Amino acid sequence: MVAYALRPKQRPARDETYADLVGRFRHDDAFAELVKAICFGMGLIVLDVDNRHGIVVASTGDSVFAVKMTDYAKRTGGEGKAHERVLHALAHLGTATLAYPRPADLANPAYVGRVTVNGVEAFVREATRRLAEVATESNDQHDPPADAPDLEAAWRVYSRRASTPSSGDGRRVASSTIGMVGKALSFLADQGMLTRRSDDDGGTYLTTSRYRVQVLEAGSRMFAELISLGVTEVTDGNGTLAPIEWTEKDVNQL
Repeated sequence: MVAYALRPKQRPARDETYADLVGRFRHDDAFAELVKAICFGMGLIVLDVDNRHGIVVASTGDSVFAVKMTDYAKRTGGEGKAHERVLHALAHLGTATLAYPRPADLANPAYVGRVTVNGVEAFVREATRRLAEVATESNDQHDPPADAPDLEAAWRVYSRRASTPSSGDGRRVASSTIGMVGKALSFLADQGMLTRRSDDDGGTYLTTSRYRVQVLEAGSRMFAELISLGVTEVTDGNGTLAPIEWTEKDVNQL
């Protein structure tokens, strides 16, 4: 069972042995506790076990299986420097927010989100533009104070990075924001979080139940600042964004 936890693209529906182990985990408490204990000893936490996605685990910070943002940035063609880590983090944050734009979507196990590379990049860039406006309105053109939202410190980094390659040959450059978002979605697909459907809009992906579990576990904090900007829906890959009306109840349900 632990071995299957490290094979994120494996599905119980395609593996009879895996399906049997999932059933045993859900009905045999002693077996379930043993699996959890072994995972914990390896720096892994069991988030969910389900017939659709099997066992989903998250790594602790000191686990050998943890993918640190520095390593991730290097694996996707960068140098792992601080400003690159910020850009990659924003790409993943934007992807999760667009995949589940409403609390009801994230709460619904049957919901399937759709994201595109161009759409995510446009969304994050629009968010950084609005953050810049907030900073201007507050006469803050310097580094934000320590108690300011994290994204307010990040918008400068993203806004200064080119969205598309400057070479003019049409190839996606890893250091561009489009390139970073493309790498992020490709990485999530490799981890069984997304499934690629087409090359439209730079790459179109659908969410999996495994991704929903991971995003749900991350909690509401990662969404709070973007929600407060009113940037919650991308209608196409050209940056046309429309705000969704949020009630206090919706935000509290995140």
